[in-house]
Amino acid sequence: MLKNVPEIRDVHVVSDLLRLHGVDVEVDGTNGIVNIDATHVQLADVADVDTLSGSSRIPILFSGPLVHRLGEAFIPALGGCAIGGRPIDFHLETLRKLGATVDKEHKDGIHITAPNGLHGAKIHLPYPSVGATEQTLLAAVLAEGKTELSGAAIEPEIMDLVAVLQKMGAIISVDVDRTFRIEGVKELNGFTHTSLTDRIEAASWASAALATRGDIFVKGATQPEMMTFLNVFRKVGGKFEVTDRGIRFWHPGGDLKPVAIETDVHPGFMTDWQQPLVVALTQANGLSIVHETVYENRFGFTKPLVQMGATIQLYRECLGSLPCRFQQRNYKHSAVIFGPTPLTGRDIDVPDLRGGFSHLIAALAASGPSNVHGISLIDRGYADFRGKLAALGADFE
Repeated sequence: MLKNVPEIRDVHVVSDLLRLHGVDVEVDGTNGIVNIDATHVQLADVADVDTLSGSSRIPILFSGPLVHRLGEAFIPALGGCAIGGRPIDFHLETLRKLGATVDKEHKDGIHITAPNGLHGAKIHLPYPSVGATEQTLLAAVLAEGKTELSGAAIEPEIMDLVAVLQKMGAIISVDVDRTFRIEGVKELNGFTHTSLTDRIEAASWASAALATRGDIFVKGATQPEMMTFLNVFRKVGGKFEVTDRGIRFWHPGGDLKPVAIETDVHPGFMTDWQQPLVVALTQANGLSIVHETVYENRFGFTKPLVQMGATIQLYRECLGSLPCRFQQRNYKHSAVIFGPTPLTGRDIDVPDLRGGFSHLIAALAASGPSNVHGISLIDRGYADFRGKLAALGADFE
């Protein structure tokens, strides 16, 4: 049983994928509870999986569990947001090292088998990919022997997955140098777990409070997972109050201050935080710099902001000190924002999940009406955002 599950489209996609594989899934959206019974797992029809995969990258994470349960798995074409290259090479190489055979030439997609079962291995990730770390953990817990995974992601959501797997019977430890050690077990059991509150959504609403000179209480938001964001929020000039029920974010009046930030893997400044914050920085008094080190095409969302009146310049150079994979690779992955600039409403097409919510923030901060098209993309990651906007007093239809 999973508790505190948000009513977002990605949850529905995962639930539908599980059902396609013979899993009994009951979703209580009102109370945020999902009950799962995986007694009768089966291979899904590849065509059915393919109809869902265009809206999610989740299917690849089924690989390890399906190979353990059924001896094979298929990976169709994968979707997700168009914010930069997210190849699955790390996933496939991890599975190969654990003993899987990967056939990329199969007519139904990528076919993964393990004729001799999966076994422990020593694996190093060239980059601390969240997805590849999840893949390794899910595949290694039932693999024979011990697995050492170095260079892993250590995001709060990763540690929450580790907590779930431990409840199920897994043996997993983590070192301070991003190394996981997994001892394979024979079987896993059911569990009851309360999911983490979404720190990305919390930061998005916090940025909305800054951009609109508003005051927003985010119920359930927690401080430990958001410390890096809260530091930046305070530097910009925002105020916040942490309570047992959540976190209140508000604009205290006066001018916002410019900042220089660099996105990074946890515990750095999360890449999904920067897009909503950039909208707020268009209202800061001075020059702000954002160096994106995670996704090479994350700044595509700034074009509509410029059309609304923002002054944002993009650069191919690394405008920061963090090691960056995109150095001298010709990607516009640094942004300079000059503010404050008044924003004016326009017609906007939503490009991706986080960029889309950022455009909603800009529309709320702008003078005059805006028409935002394609907002169904935002449903992927923001539960009942229309109802929340209405409760905050937004004028929209």
